[in-house]
Amino acid sequence: MTLSKEKLATLYDEDYVRWIEATLAQLRDRNYDNVDWANLLNELEDMAKRERRSIRNNLTVILVHLLKWEFQPEFRTGSWAGSITEHRSRVLSVLEDSPSLKNYLSEALTWAYPRARQQASAETTLPLKVFPVECPYEIDLILDDSFWTD
Repeated sequence: MTLSKEKLATLYDEDYVRWIEATLAQLRDRNYDNVDWANLLNELEDMAKRERRSIRNNLTVILVHLLKWEFQPEFRTGSWAGSITEHRSRVLSVLEDSPSLKNYLSEALTWAYPRARQQASAETTLPLKVFPVECPYEIDLILDDSFWTD
């Protein structure tokens, strides 16, 4: 079933999954004149943004728990360790699927650390000044399953 470009554009707002299926059908049939290119290009761009956002957000969670692990050792829990392990795995999974994002890790760390520092302070009620202004961990260590701050 071939849909017009206009119908596809309407479908995008009305039924996203149906839009994907119809767009895939148009592409498979090489019916390029009826592809909703504007929304398709936006979706592709958003896919890349989602992968970068995933790395930033997962790094933030890892860093929060590493900071808490280091600066409140008396409160260490299995859930902190589990969270660190899970979010490391999430980052590594994204990098496995998209190795080019390894080049993005430094930028992501620069974005994530100040937020993690702020959140760690809020969660521990320790003053912000307790946590280093600059990230005390190298990216390789942050993602290393054997690395714990002690």
